[in-house]
This record gives sequence, structure tokens and C-alpha cells, in this order.
Amino acid sequence: MAGGHTVRDTQHATAWTGWISFAGIMLILVGLFHAIEGFVAVFNRTYYLVTSSGLVVNVNYAAWGWVHVGLGVLAVVIGVGVLGGNTAARVGAIIFAAVSAIVNLGFIAATPVWSILVIAVDVIIIYAIMVHGREMRLEK
Repeated sequence: MAGGHTVRDTQHATAWTGWISFAGIMLILVGLFHAIEGFVAVFNRTYYLVTSSGLVVNVNYAAWGWVHVGLGVLAVVIGVGVLGGNTAARVGAIIFAAVSAIVNLGFIAATPVWSILVIAVDVIIIYAIMVHGREMRLEK
């Protein structure tokens, strides 16, 4: 006990664990965004600004849609794992957010504002987990 602090006090998670909870919730939200974007691509191909040939990767909207739906489901599962403090989920979240940003970069011609928003949220998720990820483990 030095200066009124015990060793136990130094092992407690800081208030920054809120960033990890925020990242988990944002992963679930990004998953819902991906699913919505995917279902729109599958069922309403005329919604987008350009035809599928105007995208960075020339693939029809149905294929893009199912990729987005798959990413959406994956994001929700990983987000729940991050909220539970799972180390593998934190690693998966970083990988997912990077892949999500790349996929949205390829889809940016079809939905520019939506894609930029999702990319920005992906960057925040990566930051939160990489900088403060270990603190969530201390809380458990």
C-alpha cells in the first residue's frame, strides 16, 4: 500500500472500458447497416446511384447484397463477443472492421454518404479496440 492505493486498485479497469462497450455496440449497429444495405441490394437494385458496372468491383448487386448480409450477421456475432470481453472477438472485430471498410470503399460509388459513414465507424471501432481492448479483460 503506497500513497493510499493498493495493488488491487491498479488492476481494475479504467473508465476507458466504455470505449470497448461502445465498439461492441457499434459493431452490432454496423452489422445492421450491412444487413440493410445487403437486402436493399438484393431486392431493389434500382435504388443505387450507379449500375453494378459502375462499381469498383464489377459484380452484380445481388452478389454485393449477399456479401453485405453475411458481413452484417458476422458483425452482430462479433459485437456480442466484444461486449462479453472475449479476446478472440476483439481480434475478430479489428479484422472485421478493416474488411468492412475495404468492402464499403468498393461500394462507395453506389452509396457514397452511407459508405463513408460506415468507414468512419469502422475506424472508430479499430481505434477503440486496439487502444483500450486489454482493459475490458481486466474488468472480468
